Amino acid sequence: MGMQTGAHIVWDWNGTLFHDIDAIIGATNAAFAELGLEPLTLEKYRELYCVPVPKFYERLMGRLPTEAEWEVMDDIFHRYYAEHRVRCGLTVGAVELLSGWRSAGRSQSILSMYVHEELVPLVRGFGIEPHFIRVDGRTGPSGGSKAEHMVRHLGSLRVDPERTVVIGDAADDAVAAEHVGARAVLYTGGSHSRASLEAVGVPVVDTLEEAVAEAERLAA
Repeated sequence: MGMQTGAHIVWDWNGTLFHDIDAIIGATNAAFAELGLEPLTLEKYRELYCVPVPKFYERLMGRLPTEAEWEVMDDIFHRYYAEHRVRCGLTVGAVELLSGWRSAGRSQSILSMYVHEELVPLVRGFGIEPHFIRVDGRTGPSGGSKAEHMVRHLGSLRVDPERTVVIGDAADDAVAAEHVGARAVLYTGGSHSRASLEAVGVPVVDTLEEAVAEAERLAA
């Protein structure tokens, strides 16, 4: 199959298409309570959050967690997140934007660091799977960067990196985009503060509608 030359969006899931920041904060604080750590406000979480995630815990604990501690923390977080996420939905306007991009003859996909076996049925359950040419979640250990996953994702799609725009809510989305020669637009509705996103040096927007408009401009 030859290279696809049209504009392509790689969407992040958590905190971008899926508005789950409340579930993330709830799960984080539930996990913290079990570990004897103080709860975080949304503002403090966005100020401190970073990838790889063990570095986030270092900011909170004053040291990197041991491998055993990280495994316990990660397990506790995902257990609580599964309970909290059922009250979350798609970001406002997401369905219309996905439909509009597809109707214009452009392609899009999802690459998430959420575990693949849970991501796919979740996307399917919202009835939006037909809008994407591929949906990839994380395979392998939790807590790392999206960059290497992005290499495999784009390689499987055979899209032109120069006409590909990654839309996500974390600095790591921009790192992954740069790693493969793509562009990035960062959205303020998820895990990072606007100030921390602006420090990355790519366009930062407050709505997905603005993100898609910026992606259209960048991929032109």
